Amino acid sequence: MAILSIEEIMTTLPHRYPMLLVDRIIECDDIKRIVGIKNVTINEPFFQGHFPGAPVMPGVLQLEAMAQTGGVLLIRLLKSAGIPYFMAMDNVKFRKVVKPGDQMRIECELIQSRSRLAKFTGKIFVDGALASEADLMCMVTKGPASA
Repeated sequence: MAILSIEEIMTTLPHRYPMLLVDRIIECDDIKRIVGIKNVTINEPFFQGHFPGAPVMPGVLQLEAMAQTGGVLLIRLLKSAGIPYFMAMDNVKFRKVVKPGDQMRIECELIQSRSRLAKFTGKIFVDGALASEADLMCMVTKGPASA
């Protein structure tokens, strides 16, 4: 099982602050399953407006965190650099509010892959409780992640 630091994630994904939403990879079999961690802090720029006095992580950013985590797996599976792009999302459900101080455990499992295209399921857990889930599709374009 691979474990990746933030530096290794940044050599894989082109995303940077404030859009890099995976802090660490704690499990990756380079075939079908990956688990990432995102530490949610009050310093996140979106909390200024979502919502003042009652900060909540936007659901769309939870989906982006799932897509980035799945993108790391797909790039490692392909063994080539590239930029992962969202193509579709289905069966999206938000079950628990994600707040500053929470740690998101992002679990993704590959369902199907063909060439540079992949379908996977993503789930985010906070303190062991399911916070959000979705079926996602992404494609990795050719080209390196920028530094």
